[in-house]
Amino acid sequence: MAVDPRNTNTLWASVLVETLARLGLDLAVICPGSRSAPLAVTLAQHEQIEAISILDERSAAFFALGYAKRTHKPVALVCTSGTAGANFYPAIIEARESRVPLLVLTADRPPELRHCQAGQAIDQQKLYGNYTSWYAELALPELSLSRLGYLRQTLVYGWERTCFPVPGVVHLNCPFRQPLAPEPQPQTEEFVRMLGDGIWEEFFAAVTPELPATPRPSAESLDRAFAAWFKSDRGLIIAGVAQPRNPKQYSERVAQLAKTLGFPVFAEALSPLRHWASLNPQLVVGYDLLLRHPEMAAQLQPDLVLQLGDLPTSKVLRQWLQQVNPLTWVLDPGDRNLDPLHSRTVHLRLDVERLPIPDPVVPPVPSEFCQQWCEADAELSEALTSKMAEIDPLREPQLPWLLSHSLPSQRQVMVANSTPVRDMEWFWRRSDRQTQVFCNRGANGIDGTLSTAIGLAYGGKPTLLISGDLAFLHDTNGLLLAQRLKGHGHLTVLLINNQGGGIFEHLPIAQFNPPFEEFFATPQQVNIEKLCAAYEIGYNPIESAGDLKDALHQFPQPGLQVLEFRSDRHQDHAWRSQVFGISSQLNRSEER
Repeated sequence: MAVDPRNTNTLWASVLVETLARLGLDLAVICPGSRSAPLAVTLAQHEQIEAISILDERSAAFFALGYAKRTHKPVALVCTSGTAGANFYPAIIEARESRVPLLVLTADRPPELRHCQAGQAIDQQKLYGNYTSWYAELALPELSLSRLGYLRQTLVYGWERTCFPVPGVVHLNCPFRQPLAPEPQPQTEEFVRMLGDGIWEEFFAAVTPELPATPRPSAESLDRAFAAWFKSDRGLIIAGVAQPRNPKQYSERVAQLAKTLGFPVFAEALSPLRHWASLNPQLVVGYDLLLRHPEMAAQLQPDLVLQLGDLPTSKVLRQWLQQVNPLTWVLDPGDRNLDPLHSRTVHLRLDVERLPIPDPVVPPVPSEFCQQWCEADAELSEALTSKMAEIDPLREPQLPWLLSHSLPSQRQVMVANSTPVRDMEWFWRRSDRQTQVFCNRGANGIDGTLSTAIGLAYGGKPTLLISGDLAFLHDTNGLLLAQRLKGHGHLTVLLINNQGGGIFEHLPIAQFNPPFEEFFATPQQVNIEKLCAAYEIGYNPIESAGDLKDALHQFPQPGLQVLEFRSDRHQDHAWRSQVFGISSQLNRSEER
């Protein structure tokens, strides 16, 4: 391994970057700036690390977030001093809340140039508050082998903390003095020569990509849990947001648990379970619509719930659980409190893939409670299919239903927050298309949606982004990344343009206009076709179900393309409200 002896900063940066490379870093996202030059130059020249330059820091951070979501590996995020690092903040909040590993390296001026109006110097100490897993300010670069050892070990620990005990963000503030460019300094070259070439392999010998094992609950706590679960004949498994490394293995394990216990499984669209559906015959996907009927919600109450990760998006489900207040076990390996309902809850700190599921003495069969849920869900699915077949004119809520039947297999889908993610939970049906679905559900924001999707698509499977117009326009700087995808991935954006925030149509404030339209719905009149033309991005309008299916058959094409579907959010809201009444009609048909 060759260090860079041109000056103190290049030596320091080369030790830092070589340590990260040996730990397993393969992607660094770098935003332009002067103070970060030692880091940028070294990362750009390292053969094992791909370095990407992105102009806008907010977009860069969400790009890194998307890439790390897909790969489950930390991405290094580099910027200069001043407000550059502040623009990382929204993505850092999302990474913390959705447990995505990021290593943030903010360059900074040295201490003597702070608090003295030196320019482009702000207080970067703990810039991200409590949203990091760990923070440290590195020492100033120095020609000292012991100080280089300190740098190496600080990076080793920081890398570990991006993934353990919970994936998240590590922030290292990196001060540098001049010279920032790789200008020669004889004293550095002499220092490295005195150490000799053989020192470096020994210096880095202990740097390996190993991470510590995740702890697990005691055998006694697991025995108590299974004893309670086996006693219940009205138990329920609820699977929320999950993005496991191996979606099929995850789905198989949940299916094994459900069959062993005889429990139905509520699976939202952000869980792999809906997209590997044949593995689990006890799957229920229409729970939100079914629970909107009071009698059904009262008759099919559980006495016990196993919650896998976060709760699903459904507000109806959460209100029902709060009212029923069943004894609940949360299975999740992290240290977070995943009980927003403040129920009678026990946290088991492990994931379902590592749960030791015992072989039952008697061959398991679905409980009567499970059969009732599955039968109701099957009848709902049939009624929903009939309603969704009314595709003239095409409505916004029909899009996820159509996509669940038409999207090619083994694709990635990124869905924006607000209405799109809710429509997806309500109307995306079960399938075996092995779709991997992503959403920034940590903080539930619309910022950075496009950039996250591009990060997911970069080097990954062809990706579809389902986004409303406001989320798309909020991140138009992400279009600067479109050229990055050429030769490295594909992203199709299904842009639902209803001229405003459709989610607010569901809230009581919609009845108060003014000020509703201007201050809540905030309609925008951007010409999307011309916007795409400005960035040399493919554009096609979608006016019918046939147009959408034709576009999907052409998918993927290289780079980025936008499919714009224009709709009326007021009419869509009224039509969606009709669909919500389907469960009541099912109940009346049974009574007849």
